[in-house]
Amino acid sequence: MPKDLHILPKLRDSLTFIYVERAIIEQDNLSIVRITKEGRAPIPIAAMTVLMIGPGVSITHAAIKAVCDNGCMIIWCGEHASRFYAAGMGETRSAANLMHQATLCMNQQRHMEVVRRMYLRRFPKMTCGDMTLQQLRGMEGIRMREAYRLASKTSGIKWIKRDYKQTDWDAADPINRALSMANAILYSLCQAAVISLGYSPGLGFIHTGKMLSFVYDIADLYKAETTIPAAFTAVRNMTEPGELGRQVRLACRDAFRASQILKRIPQDIDWVLQTESPSEDTEAKNIGNLWNDNDGGVADGGVNYAGVPLDDTDNDGKCI
Repeated sequence: MPKDLHILPKLRDSLTFIYVERAIIEQDNLSIVRITKEGRAPIPIAAMTVLMIGPGVSITHAAIKAVCDNGCMIIWCGEHASRFYAAGMGETRSAANLMHQATLCMNQQRHMEVVRRMYLRRFPKMTCGDMTLQQLRGMEGIRMREAYRLASKTSGIKWIKRDYKQTDWDAADPINRALSMANAILYSLCQAAVISLGYSPGLGFIHTGKMLSFVYDIADLYKAETTIPAAFTAVRNMTEPGELGRQVRLACRDAFRASQILKRIPQDIDWVLQTESPSEDTEAKNIGNLWNDNDGGVADGGVNYAGVPLDDTDNDGKCI
């Protein structure tokens, strides 16, 4: 029987993420359990948005199924969550949000309106209506530069500039590595939120051309208050080089919780895209609709338009 999406845990009520490495994950009744040499620890997937799987993890097929049945997203990532490799989605929802996003993205005027709202979210006290896109980008650059300066002053960690090479990770200084790790966690969290709300990660507005463009759009709304100060805090709290990843994850978790990021993401997306109804309440019909070419509307699916309705279904609810 299909799930009633209205009684599932809301994204805003979910935990942010749990990162697991060097462990075995198995099914435990309707949930899953993490097994290490220290013992067994249950993972509350029904209340989670994303399970991040790092190196050295062995997970059973039954555990994967349990995770997906609970609507939790799975992300396979590199050590210290510094790389994003792949993702597995949970339950499906209506395509209404995706179609609305695509309509806005492909219409130049409406696309620009979304871009302005995204910048307005950063500068709520300013009037951005008459500014050019170049001026808005300049303001954003100043905002980010000030965020780095403030985090450096608050933490006491020296800051020169954002400088790292993807092909030479070890050449970057600790603060640049910490920023990359923190941003990778934020991207993973935002991607899980975007997909769980029924939007496409690839249909961006400020960013474009990559499969995570919309994820970057949304993540940029929160970097100045979450990952930037978290990265500087992690470097300050680090006692030896090998624990940087752990410190980054702890600092990010605290920053995400303090900023209530999972509560805000659905609200911010609804506002910047001007979604008519809350994204989390979008529920698909058991049988999809068919597209109409005459008025852009839809026709009922699951109907034989030769005049004979398809009333017989198999046990899975599929037409025979």
